[in-house]
Amino acid sequence: MTKQERIMRIAEIEEELKGLPKGKVFYKNIKGKQQPYLQWSEDGKAVTKYVKLGEREEVFHLLEHRKQLIEEMENLKESRDDSSNAAEDIDFRTNVIIGAALNDQISSVRRYQKRDCYGKLQTYIRSETVGKVCILYGLRRTGKTTLLFQVLNDLTEAERSKAVYVKARVTDHLADLSADLKRLRALGFKYALLDEVTLMEDFIDCASILSDIYAMQGMKIILSGTDSLGFWMAAGNELYDRAYMIHTTYIPFREYSRLLGIDDIDEYIRYGGTLMPGETDFDDPDALDETAAFRDNETTRRYIDTAVCKNIQHSLACFQNGNYFRHLRELYEANELTSAINRIIESMNHQFLIRILISKFKSHDLGSAAQILQKQTDPEMQTDILERIDKDAVTEKLMEMLEIRNQEDQKIGITKTHVAEIKEYLAALDLVADCPSETTIPDAEPQEYVLFTQPGMRYCQAQALVHVLMKDAIFGSFSEWERKLATEKILEDVRGRMMEDIVLLDRIRTLPRNRRAFKLFLSRREFDMAIYDSQQNTCEEYEIKHSTERVPEQARALLDDELNKEVEKKYGRITRKCVIYRGESGEEGSVEYLNAEEYLKSL
Repeated sequence: MTKQERIMRIAEIEEELKGLPKGKVFYKNIKGKQQPYLQWSEDGKAVTKYVKLGEREEVFHLLEHRKQLIEEMENLKESRDDSSNAAEDIDFRTNVIIGAALNDQISSVRRYQKRDCYGKLQTYIRSETVGKVCILYGLRRTGKTTLLFQVLNDLTEAERSKAVYVKARVTDHLADLSADLKRLRALGFKYALLDEVTLMEDFIDCASILSDIYAMQGMKIILSGTDSLGFWMAAGNELYDRAYMIHTTYIPFREYSRLLGIDDIDEYIRYGGTLMPGETDFDDPDALDETAAFRDNETTRRYIDTAVCKNIQHSLACFQNGNYFRHLRELYEANELTSAINRIIESMNHQFLIRILISKFKSHDLGSAAQILQKQTDPEMQTDILERIDKDAVTEKLMEMLEIRNQEDQKIGITKTHVAEIKEYLAALDLVADCPSETTIPDAEPQEYVLFTQPGMRYCQAQALVHVLMKDAIFGSFSEWERKLATEKILEDVRGRMMEDIVLLDRIRTLPRNRRAFKLFLSRREFDMAIYDSQQNTCEEYEIKHSTERVPEQARALLDDELNKEVEKKYGRITRKCVIYRGESGEEGSVEYLNAEEYLKSL
């Protein structure tokens, strides 16, 4: 019998077995008589069925036939050549990679370190659980395909001979993939790593076939793709309770530093969010490559268009014939949904920048910044521009410009409902998260504030916006050098606020359940971060400063007795007072100074 004939015969046997009774016969003593019962397992539970008198001859015959078919199938499997070699002779419908070609494909990842979530993949591969698939999802350039290859690379040689990697194409259908998996399963393949499966139009609506048939037959199936919203939808519908979800979008500073060897928090602020190292040499042709992420506003917009906007639109279009568009359908049909998503992301960054400008031009920080600029030891760095400007006029003008841009965003008909639904999808993509905040002020509610999990995206948009604003006529009377210094001072404040967000987000995601981190608003100040321990009824206070120097002002709120009494009244005894900054770690009296990079890498 040829290899192809063996494969077809195995497939025929498997199909015939589906229609035959299964289980083993055992007898119970019922009123003094031995009565036959069938027993088999379903979903891990034993199922028993009485064999009626008129059915016994046929049932016993079919059980014997089933036994013979299973023996025949096992003999066919044992007599075939190596499964991967046999499979190489098959004309598959999808892009199946096995055997030597697979070994060549995965060799490139051996030099890379593994992401933190890799252990979860290994847990799935080695688990005894059947009937579940593993979903590896996240935005582009967050290491999904590399993780798949690393899983394959860590299989033993014998296991890898039973592994397949499939790179789905837009022209593929789930029926094609199912046909290929059926033939591979007949050949004894046990591991199927399916990449870019969300490209298939019918994936979201028909994904359960992978868990209900092939995973139930013992195959370990890992699904991956860039349309992570599609996986989110499938997990809530077709794959409900039948999928392990592993998300790759969020890359904390500690992991970013370990993978790329970059220990600079400012480098993470400028480029963090993807596993592309920061492209800072603009004379390098590779740095201008179109795949570069967060190099400037143009590359950032291109990333948002391809990784976020198309992700959302493709998933919505493919799920339940587009019924999940909800109120976004009108924007989609008018070809304005991409623009709307972009504008909402940009609008959130406008609001982020507005908060910084309000703080900068209306608080005591401006006077401090003006003194710093005037006291530079390098004469060329000295300027009194921040003393000479009309602070109220500058603030009003900048706010007006930003609000005008936000109003333009709304002229295409974006309603609050549109904004709410798009934000829901951005959160499902793990791109944004609400900043937890609490207050000691009775009946007060802190403002809504959004954290971005990809700092490079936020910084590039804020940077581009600042440069546009600073070209306004109000600054025209100052020299180009002075305008440059003022621009950099605002961007310094942007990086400072972003460092607060990064520390808070990383801390939130690493705390045990009995502890929570949040921004704390007090009667006349705020703490950048507070951590409350509900079991001990204790609290920690943190100020986060984008500075390399220790300045008494940094710890003033931490040492304020009235503020501390306000905190202790609601959150219990204060056990720690810290300033997180970019200088060396140490202590100043009762206040700890923690280096930001060291602190983030310790989480």
